[in-house]
Amino acid sequence: MGCRSSTVDTATAAGLDPATLDDVLRVAGSPGFDRWKDQVHRTGGCSDPIHLTGWTLAKDRTTGETLRRYSTDTEPDGRLRVACGNRRASRCPTCAYTYHLIRAGLAGDESKDIPATVRDHPRVFTTLTAPSFGPVHNRPDRGVCRCGTRHPEDDQALGTALDPATYDYAGTVLFNNHAGQLWQRFTTRLRREIAARAGLSQRELKDVLRVSYGKVAEFQKRGAIHFHAVIRLDGPDSPDTAPPSWATVAVLTDSIRAAVAHSYTSIAVPAAGDEPRRPFRWGSQLDIRPVKAFGDGTDITEQAVASYVAKYATKAAESTGSLDRRIGNREVLDLLDVPDYPRRLIEACLDLAPLYPDRKLGAWAHMLGFRGHFSTKSRRYSTTLGALRQIRADYRAAQEHDVLGDPDTVLVLASWQYAGHGHTAGESALAASIARDIQLNRETAREALADLEGERS
Repeated sequence: MGCRSSTVDTATAAGLDPATLDDVLRVAGSPGFDRWKDQVHRTGGCSDPIHLTGWTLAKDRTTGETLRRYSTDTEPDGRLRVACGNRRASRCPTCAYTYHLIRAGLAGDESKDIPATVRDHPRVFTTLTAPSFGPVHNRPDRGVCRCGTRHPEDDQALGTALDPATYDYAGTVLFNNHAGQLWQRFTTRLRREIAARAGLSQRELKDVLRVSYGKVAEFQKRGAIHFHAVIRLDGPDSPDTAPPSWATVAVLTDSIRAAVAHSYTSIAVPAAGDEPRRPFRWGSQLDIRPVKAFGDGTDITEQAVASYVAKYATKAAESTGSLDRRIGNREVLDLLDVPDYPRRLIEACLDLAPLYPDRKLGAWAHMLGFRGHFSTKSRRYSTTLGALRQIRADYRAAQEHDVLGDPDTVLVLASWQYAGHGHTAGESALAASIARDIQLNRETAREALADLEGERS
C-alpha cells in the first residue's frame, strides 16, 4: 500500500484538476492497480502505450503438454500495454529517450561492444547550419533585433521573417529536402580531405584510419534544418583500434572546414515552373569544438554533448509551430490554427510538390520538407537500434529456454489484436510520475558513474 500511496502522492503533487484527480484515485483504488503499474513501468512510463488483447500458448511438440499459457483476460481492463516506441518527444518523451545512441560512441559502453578507449580518439562536436533565406527576428549579442525590439527568449516572433513578402519560403523547404544529400557529400569530401593531409589515397586511408560519426538533425526556429554531429577518428578496426599518431583533433578540424568549403559539398536544385535554379551549400556558421572526456573548462565535455544530443534528437518540426503528423489537406491548417510562419513553409511544400514530384514534398510538408532520419550514424560509430533489439530478443529467448527447454521441441501459438492506445487523464498523471522516477534513477546512476570515472582518471 505504501508504494501505491507514494505513486498517488507524486501525481497529486503536480496540481491536478478535480476531474483528473478523481480519475487518479479511481485507478489507484482499482483491484488491478499493482499490475497496471507494473505494465506501465515496463514501458518506461510511456505516455501513449499500445493496447493489445490476445493470448499465447506454449506446448510440448512430442507430448502435447501445455508448458505455459498467457491471456490478457487476467490483465487490468483485459489489455496488455506495450511502449509506443515513438521518437518524437512531443508524442512520448520516455520512448524518445531510447533513441540516444550517441553517448555510447563518446564514452564507450562495454555492453554495446564499444571500448572505453574511444575517449582517447580525436573527437569533435560539429554543427553544420543552413544558409540564409532572408532576415528573421532574433536576439543578437547586442540585444536588439533588426526590427528594433529586444525580444524575450520566449517571444513567438523569434525565427519568423522580418519581411514575410520577400522571405524565401520555397528555398527553405527545398534546402531541408536536400539536407541529407548535402550531409552525404560532406562526409565523402571529409575523407578525401583527411587523406590529402596524410599524403594518402582514399584506399590507403582505409587501411590505417576510419572516420566515424553520429549525428542528429534539429529544426531552428526559422524552420531550417541543421545537423549536430560527433565526428571521431578511429583506427582501421574502428573503435577497437587507435588512429595513427598524425590523426589529431587539429587535422580533423582543418579537414572539416575544408570539406564544408569545397565546391563538391553543394547541390543544385534545377529550375521548375516559376522556381529558379537554386544552388545549396552549408551556411557560414560552422561550429567545431573538441570533445573532452572530463571537463577542464576549455572544451565541451562528452556529458554536455550527450545532453545536447538528447535534446536535439527528440525535437522535430513541431518545435517551430508546425505539426507532428502528416497533413491531409490545407483545411487542417485552419482547423489546427497553425501560426502564419510555419503555415507559409507548409504551403510552400504543397505548392512545390507538383514541380518536384520525386522529392515527395507534399508527404513531408509537416516536416517542412525534411525527409531524412533525425538520428543517423556511420556503421561503426556505435551499436544500432537493431542490435539492441536483438540483444533484448536473445535475452527473452534465453529466458524462454530456461522455462520451456529446447525451443525445437516447443510449439508456440499466439493470437494478438490491436485494442487502442493511450491513457485516461488519471492514468496519464500516474504514468508521468512513474516516468519521472525512472528518469531520476537513470540520472542518479549516470552521475554516480561519471564521479567514479572521474576518480579513476
